[in-house]
Amino acid sequence: MYPAYEISQYRSTELIRQADHERLVREILRGRRAARREAAERTAETDSHTGRPRRHRFLRTA
Repeated sequence: MYPAYEISQYRSTELIRQADHERLVREILRGRRAARREAAERTAETDSHTGRPRRHRFLRTA
């Protein structure tokens, strides 16, 4: 059986590895969101002629 110190070291290393992975995933998602936002702004600038939204805010009543 492993001594308690080795188990603690292993667990610490594993938690650090997991935190690094989660940090990397968050960074990738943040970059993708920023790229999507930037692409949407470029598309909106070229497509729209006015500052109005395309859809009405409220639906028409019957």
